[in-house]
Amino acid sequence: MQQPSAHRWARVSDQTLAWHLRRNCSVTPCQLGLLYAGLSLVSLTIGVCFWMMGATLVLGFAGLELLAVGAAFLVYARHAADGETVWLQGGRLIVERERGGRRERLEFGCAHVRIAPPASGQGLIEVTAHGRRVDLGRHVRPEWRPLLAGEMRNALQATGWQTLC
Repeated sequence: MQQPSAHRWARVSDQTLAWHLRRNCSVTPCQLGLLYAGLSLVSLTIGVCFWMMGATLVLGFAGLELLAVGAAFLVYARHAADGETVWLQGGRLIVERERGGRRERLEFGCAHVRIAPPASGQGLIEVTAHGRRVDLGRHVRPEWRPLLAGEMRNALQATGWQTLC
């Protein structure tokens, strides 16, 4: 029988707690690429058929349509994998953020970490230590951010490291 976890959002493995905060995307970039390939095939087939019948502008409009849809899909796919991951492991709090394909990683010693809940309703969770600061929770519903900040603080305190909040 599995024990219920004390953490609502964290995943526990070995000696590590991990919070994976990602947007809920119903279509992965790979699925979107397959959809675009199918759409391109259909549009270009129709455009070529009309071109062969003498309506040459249809193929040009199909090309413009595919360019516009491709640009929109590209923007979506670029940010579909955005997210934040926070690990609590071996006396270190590690924050990794990915935005638009760029990855940023910050490490904090747990003894000096301060986790503050959002100051306002739409604010983000603030993690600070040693003069560095990172805002978390962009992909978490605003009403859940204070609860998540509390869970992270409790996890830090449970590891035996004193938080300064």
